[in-house]
Amino acid sequence: MKLTRRGFAGAGSAALLLRGQARKYRTALIGSGWWGMNILGEAMASGECQITALCDVDENQLRPAREKAAKLSGDQPRTYKDYREMLRKERPEICIVATPDHWHPLAMIEAVKQGAHVYVEKPVSHTLREGRAMVNAARASNRVVQVGTHRRVSPHNISAMEFLRAGKLGRVGMVRAFVHSGGGAGVKSPDTEAPAGLDWDFWCGPAPLRPYNKAIHPRGFRQFMDYANGTIGDWGIHWFDQILWWTEEKYPKKIHSTAARRVKQDSSDAPDTQVATFEFESFTCVWEHRLYAANNAESASLGVYFYGTEGTLHLGWRDGWTFHPADRKKPSIHENPTLHEPDTQNIKELWADFLGAIKAGRRPACDIETGHRSTSMSLLANASVKAGQSLAWDGEKETITNAPRANALLSRTYRAPWKYPQG
Repeated sequence: MKLTRRGFAGAGSAALLLRGQARKYRTALIGSGWWGMNILGEAMASGECQITALCDVDENQLRPAREKAAKLSGDQPRTYKDYREMLRKERPEICIVATPDHWHPLAMIEAVKQGAHVYVEKPVSHTLREGRAMVNAARASNRVVQVGTHRRVSPHNISAMEFLRAGKLGRVGMVRAFVHSGGGAGVKSPDTEAPAGLDWDFWCGPAPLRPYNKAIHPRGFRQFMDYANGTIGDWGIHWFDQILWWTEEKYPKKIHSTAARRVKQDSSDAPDTQVATFEFESFTCVWEHRLYAANNAESASLGVYFYGTEGTLHLGWRDGWTFHPADRKKPSIHENPTLHEPDTQNIKELWADFLGAIKAGRRPACDIETGHRSTSMSLLANASVKAGQSLAWDGEKETITNAPRANALLSRTYRAPWKYPQG
């Protein structure tokens, strides 16, 4: 990856570094909600970022975010509602994109075009071809784009990969990724007027405009398919990313999924039950989730099971990883996680890698191409549900080969005046 004149430091900044003087990256945040502030917290904690601007269409999030950033960093960031205006006026060197999923593509693409390196939250896109446009934009602008799949840098995930790649599981023929969470039918919440300070039309942006409902914002959007892709799009990408990290194969060859709302009766519309099968050349991957009936009957509520001839390895989150040997006379092997608060994550390590990639002009641990592939597995599963059939996938051409009409499911029409990203 070759750095350009608008690279990480430039000649003047390089001179400052050589003289040993401190330098901070001008850093901006788009999307100042819960998770965006978790990321910004690590940017501030790094001591290498000057927080120059915050952007959000909801003043109810933006005001407290600015107060917190000013208190923690001593900076006085300017605030904006329109990310385009912010990028044009502030020209940040680093931009964090932590909006709802349907805004990731446009915000990230505009940020790299304006010269910023970007940390974009997962899943990278709402539709598959948006993701490819994001990859192409990052490459064309020669910017570092890190995806927030922070489990790639979690200590216990790294050691689990070392264990797997050392062949200690033997021949792996199947992996199973899953999320089993609790909850009942839920209750519907009524549509209302948007609260004062929230530009709801701008929040919906390129997605369909529907009446405001508190079940969507703040924090509920992932269970509404116009703005996200349900649990498989939210949690699935984390575990698909781990699977693609382990295997040398870049994508599945065949995908089949079924999904339904079996229990939920709330205001959301995403499936509460989904099963997907991904056929790779050398193994079968199965995904399953349910948003009800969490219980103590199963040993883990989420993660990935790798099934091999020498035993089974469960790779989880708060419970670390455990290897169960096929030979019952041998002891199990376990490693606890190392996670950070708030919200038990490893953003700190991922942010450090992001800064390191900018300085070295290299690809980051969770490069946008990597994030696109992991996201694509979720999107292809949902495409199979919508098509009502199995899909044969040409991963190099990113084309469904057995059902040409289903390729229309890989993109969508944007609401005017927003334009679907090309490339």
